[in-house]
Amino acid sequence: MPNIKSAKKRVVVNEKKNTQNRMIKSSIKTAIRKFNAALAAGDAEAAEKLLPETVSIIDSAASKGVIHKNNAANKKSALAKNLNALKAAPAKAE
Repeated sequence: MPNIKSAKKRVVVNEKKNTQNRMIKSSIKTAIRKFNAALAAGDAEAAEKLLPETVSIIDSAASKGVIHKNNAANKKSALAKNLNALKAAPAKAE
């Protein structure tokens, strides 16, 4: 445990930030999980509605510095790619 006042404050601030960052990361994972569940169910409409919400959560985390902007871009790209694959699949079957 630190003895210096500023070091004590850093411990408190770091714990608070750590909690905030974990909450944000958890919300990203939850949003992606919901989106993937809609894809797995084959519900393109629901997935299309969830995409902007999920992208917004990811962008928010990137702007706060919780995740790197390239990580955010990769996540958003993967989501869009999976949605487009679901949309294209029925067209190829016909």
